Amino acid sequence: MYLGLDLGTSGVKALLIDAGQTIVGSGHGSLEVSRPHPGWSEQNPDDWIRACEEAIAELRASHPKQLAAVKGIGLSGQMHGATLLDAGDQVLRPCILWNDTRSHIEAAALDADPRFRKLTGNIVFPGFTAPKLAWVKKNEPGVFAKVAKVLLPKDFLRLWLSGEHISEMSDSAGTSWLDVGKRRWSAELLAATSLDEDKMPSLVEGTAKAGALRGELASKWGMQAGIPIAGGAGDNAASACGMGTVGEGHAFVSLGTSGVLFAANAAYLPNPASAVHTFCHALPNTWHQMGVILSATDSLNWLCEITGTGAGDLTAELGDTLKAPSGVTFLPYLSGERTPYNDSAIRGSFTGLAHESSRAVLTQAVLEGVAFAFRDSLEALKKAGTTLTRVTAIGGGSRSRYWLKAIATALGLPVDIPADGDFGAAFGAARLGLIAATGTDPLAICTAPVTDATIEPEAALGGAYSDAYHRYQALYPAIKAATT
Repeated sequence: MYLGLDLGTSGVKALLIDAGQTIVGSGHGSLEVSRPHPGWSEQNPDDWIRACEEAIAELRASHPKQLAAVKGIGLSGQMHGATLLDAGDQVLRPCILWNDTRSHIEAAALDADPRFRKLTGNIVFPGFTAPKLAWVKKNEPGVFAKVAKVLLPKDFLRLWLSGEHISEMSDSAGTSWLDVGKRRWSAELLAATSLDEDKMPSLVEGTAKAGALRGELASKWGMQAGIPIAGGAGDNAASACGMGTVGEGHAFVSLGTSGVLFAANAAYLPNPASAVHTFCHALPNTWHQMGVILSATDSLNWLCEITGTGAGDLTAELGDTLKAPSGVTFLPYLSGERTPYNDSAIRGSFTGLAHESSRAVLTQAVLEGVAFAFRDSLEALKKAGTTLTRVTAIGGGSRSRYWLKAIATALGLPVDIPADGDFGAAFGAARLGLIAATGTDPLAICTAPVTDATIEPEAALGGAYSDAYHRYQALYPAIKAATT
């Protein structure tokens, strides 16, 4: 058996798989986010340990023999969080999370230093780790003076599990301190935030052994002491391992609250100017790129609240046949946009409304607007040298066949729908635990799920969709000019 532990923002998931990668069981522990001030988002790292204990206790209650047979553990987690420890490994303050924006001034200052984009291949976003440390230094100097180690959330769990300060490439690439091309800490970038490599964990690849389970915890859970713990991955890279999105040109489109167009690469291909994330993948000598949409299914959920109608009922009004764009355009910038604009101030809009613009027309425009936002990410990836031939759809929004038809037609790519199953971050983490424990070829383990169906682009609507996309593109500068 192999155990995957995924530390998310809302909870910890523990997932057991067997040697054939069949899911055996799972457990869960809940988490809450503290927001003491507008724009702040924090969690107490001790709560991560509690939630992990709860998840494993649930798993042990239902599958004690299988848990006792675990031979490898993999970790996944929310990225970018600043977990600050003193010389005795005591937590100095609540962890500042990925969606905390307090350090926007510090992020802009670091991003103005050309070394950051050059070495990391990314814009310095307020959510990344380095600007958070700059904020702590300026606003909590007593805390900053005591910092002995900075850990990412999942690596704090590793410290508890194994007693080791270790991280891996995919998660560390989101700190703004990693030389992403060379896969090592940058002394220059650390110095720019008054830190050095001694305050960082050591680095391994996500498939490598990175600590072993402490005897005390093994005894408590009925497991063997010394079980190897894999380096693991940040949550998106772990999900990619679960989806088999690890080879050159493999990609998925995630239709969740936010949207992600994720592509695996065999080379380092940065394009920070288009707000594309370029990170190390969890597998050696592999990188990945992500275009990020801040409001994907959130856009449809917003329309549901406005109309008092459920998402399924709204999309059902459109039927099964893809329609040509109506001339009504929706910009899904309800909370700003990441790719390709890195604009936290821009907001969404409907344009082209008329008396005949029915509720169904608005729903159609929302689905198309999100599809065109994915097209923006695809164009940004193309500029970075990434060519895609097809994508796999995941996330709650992928239940809408109409939406997938719109995305396929907007991208000009076939969209594969996987057979039912759990291919998320916990599953990817368990796969990494299997690889670390057995030494099996990662490509033999991180395979893609069986495809249940494929949605092809509607060729007859290609021209209409292209025209609508160009209208969509022209609206951002117009809206930007009207609101600044």
